[in-house]
Formats: sequence, C-alpha cells, structure tokens
Amino acid sequence: MIIAQISDTHIALDSPDAGQRITDFERAIDDINALDPAPDVIVHTGDIVHNGLPEEYSKAAAILGEAKAPVYVMAGNKDDRANLRTAFAPAGYLDRQVEFIDYAVEDFPVRLVMLDTLCPGHNRGDFCEARLTRFAAMMERNSDKPAAVFTHHPPYEVFVGPDRFHFADLDVMESLCAEMKRYANIIALFSGHVHRGAFGRVGNIPATIMPCIATSLRRGEYPEWIKTRPVYHLHRYEPAMGFVTEARIV
Repeated sequence: MIIAQISDTHIALDSPDAGQRITDFERAIDDINALDPAPDVIVHTGDIVHNGLPEEYSKAAAILGEAKAPVYVMAGNKDDRANLRTAFAPAGYLDRQVEFIDYAVEDFPVRLVMLDTLCPGHNRGDFCEARLTRFAAMMERNSDKPAAVFTHHPPYEVFVGPDRFHFADLDVMESLCAEMKRYANIIALFSGHVHRGAFGRVGNIPATIMPCIATSLRRGEYPEWIKTRPVYHLHRYEPAMGFVTEARIV
C-alpha cells in the first residue's frame, strides 16, 4: 500500500504569493498523478486554505479533483469546518451530522484514522473529551487491523524549529498520546502543521511530520535548487516491516 501525504497548501486568493501557492499545489498533484507505481490514496492533513473562505475551498477542491487516486481531507488550524465540509461533501465521506471532521477509512490494508485537532481561532491544537470518546470508538470498532493515524498538529514534542509543542494545553496533548498508546494496532502517526519535516515517537508508534506544500511558507534550510520545488511524503506499507517514508521532491 502507498499513501501520498500532502499538507499545508494554504490556498489564498489575496496574498502576494497566492499564485505560487496554487502552482505549488498543482505541481504536487501532477507529480503524484505521474508516479509509477501509483499511490493507493492521497491524504491532505490540513490547512488546505489560509482564510477558511468558500472561494478558497472551491479552488482547492478543483485542484484535488484532478487527482487520479482517491483523496481524503482533514482540518487544520486555518480551516473552517463548515466551509471545508461543504466543499468536499460530494465525495461522501464527511458526516454532516457531527461537529468534528474525524473519520476512519476502511478500504485499504491499513485503516486510515483521521483526527480533528482544530481549535477555532487558535493556531495550536486541541483534543477535547468528546473527540477522545469518538477516537476510542473508532479504534474499538476494528482493533485487529493495522491503523495509521493522521493529525494536523503533532501531539508530541518536536525538536526542530522554535516551537517544541503544538497543542495549547499539554495535558490535552498527553491525553491524546495516552489514548493512542492503548492500541497496539496503531503502527504509524502522520502529521503536518510544522511546515518542516521532522520525526518523533508516541510510545512505540513512529511519527512523521511532513513539510508544507506551499514553498513560500516552508521552514528549514534547503539547497537553492529545492527552494521553489514542493516536497511531499510517500508512505509505503509492507506487512513485514510497517511503513517506510520517502520525501518526494517535485
């Protein structure tokens, strides 16, 4: 199984670099479409747009609509749940009856468990008791099949960049980590938000953070020839060894 992860496209129509952000997004999707072997699925781990506006989501949905593989999206701190849900409702996997954008995809050798860490009006993440309960219910429905968990905000200490923690409340972050550690079938955790690549662990769970697709917002040191080229992650799963992650330079 191959998962293409993209994140932090931050589509905006009024910023000075609006055209660059759109181009970066389009180039990433074109590159994913050209992969051989092709990925089984594409996951966007949030901050799809920058201001949460319907017109931004319309543009983002049109770009993702060009993808050949099935696409699943999540909410980041810049996203608006209602407008995101409206834009991607035709795909059929977002439940209009619940507040949070969290769900499990069961169609692949590994379950894809999408969590909602959005705290409206705040850059850092949150995970309330209601979300913990929903997460536990999702995991207990199928506790034997391998699962990969996706979050926008990484729920662990990040040792690169100026910010070590990306949750507003460290007790909340620890509660989410403790819940993850309960399930031996969680074999990977994939996140975004930090705008640079990083690795970590939650207990025995290997964790990966991917850079942002928007090159004008990407953090970290890159050679000159990479600075204008989007980077995304390919996660390749083999039952005998779990996931191996490749940083793909467009």
